[in-house]
Amino acid sequence: MITVTELLEPVEQDLETLLGDLRSLIGAGHPILQAAAEHLFSAGGKQLRPGIVLMVSRALSPQSDLTPRHRRLAEITEMIHTASLVHDDVVDEASTRRGVATVHSRFDPRVAVLAGDFLFAQASWHLANLDDLEVVKLLSRVIMDLADGEVKQGLYRFDTEQSFETYLEKSYCKTASLIANSARAAGVLSGCDEQKLDSLYRYGRQLGLAFQVVDDILDFTGSDQQLGKPAASDLASGYLTAPTFYAIEEQPGLKDLISNQFKTEGDLDRALSLVRSSKAIQRSRQLAETFAREARESIAWLEESSCKRALLELPDFVLSRLY
Repeated sequence: MITVTELLEPVEQDLETLLGDLRSLIGAGHPILQAAAEHLFSAGGKQLRPGIVLMVSRALSPQSDLTPRHRRLAEITEMIHTASLVHDDVVDEASTRRGVATVHSRFDPRVAVLAGDFLFAQASWHLANLDDLEVVKLLSRVIMDLADGEVKQGLYRFDTEQSFETYLEKSYCKTASLIANSARAAGVLSGCDEQKLDSLYRYGRQLGLAFQVVDDILDFTGSDQQLGKPAASDLASGYLTAPTFYAIEEQPGLKDLISNQFKTEGDLDRALSLVRSSKAIQRSRQLAETFAREARESIAWLEESSCKRALLELPDFVLSRLY
């Protein structure tokens, strides 16, 4: 199975430069915030999101080198993503991420919230300095979407009356918006026409949704080790995802277990076996495959290059996490 590192090989050097630049961008400021930010960037993240920005940028003009603005856009993307993870971990009270202590467990929740805010503020400042109103609008929208997705997730806990559309909207806000809007922003900086910008946005959107659906399936099928958090933690927290929605269609009794917030001993285990014994996982896989296919189709027009090939392989890589 291909790894993220292999996929990102066409922009490996760019990503190394990016890490160095990020450290110096965040270097100025409060020592504790700096330590928190340093801790995050050394936590061994995959840097998939800035990697996508860099590969889209290179795929749009395979013959020329990256502009400083494209590089800065990739840095801003990673800052926004990292800031959102810090806040997510505080909300979820997670003690580790990728096997490394989370900021709030290493420092404290107040510092973690401030470190997240600090990164969002830094990202906004560097975004404004790109001097491109269209890009500012796209990435500001992402920061709104991330907050919106987190709020929606909290509001709809254990709510079995919410629609599948609500779930997809929340998934878009939390996972797909950043990939979609930063891919489009790379196109804006490259001077693409509206049709191409739409297709770059669609690539990121469908890839992000495939990514989220795969994550939601793994919550039922993965091990604690594979997930980096306890298996079935989404369901236990009352977050309804694709497998749960599909399982409720087949097993209406699942609704009551969720609505009652698994109050009785053994309720969560019963709910899990209802999901696992239905066609929910299979149907969720088909949904993820559809999103992955749509992502690939949307960038078929790109000129042949190693970056285009890597971008086309990414949706398959996302699906391969299931097997």
